[in-house]
Amino acid sequence: VQLQASGGGSVQAGGSLRLSCAASGRAFNIMGWFRQAPGKEREFVAAVTWSDRRYYSESAKGRSAISRDNAKNTVYLQMNSLKPEDTAVYYCAAGSGTVWVPSGYDYWGQGTQVTVSS
Repeated sequence: VQLQASGGGSVQAGGSLRLSCAASGRAFNIMGWFRQAPGKEREFVAAVTWSDRRYYSESAKGRSAISRDNAKNTVYLQMNSLKPEDTAVYYCAAGSGTVWVPSGYDYWGQGTQVTVSS
């Protein structure tokens, strides 16, 4: 099983980015995104189930949209109105446990850097 994340980059505050994560090897009930800033713990951003139930952190709610294409086994994270505090390495993850915590996921992508400048 492999998760390949892409779409990170550098943007100015207020800009947008779309992250993608393609899973190979098998399908998963839950696919999600976490992020980790330097010196901080990995934190939940958003997740979506196979049946398209969506979950968001308070910081992501209203500014981000998670979606998935089950035929392509791919999850997307559209991030809008980005702020400097969104700067972090973003990790995609897949699993079948609790959506809010890293331990609920069995597989992780390599991470993609998102940098938001003011």
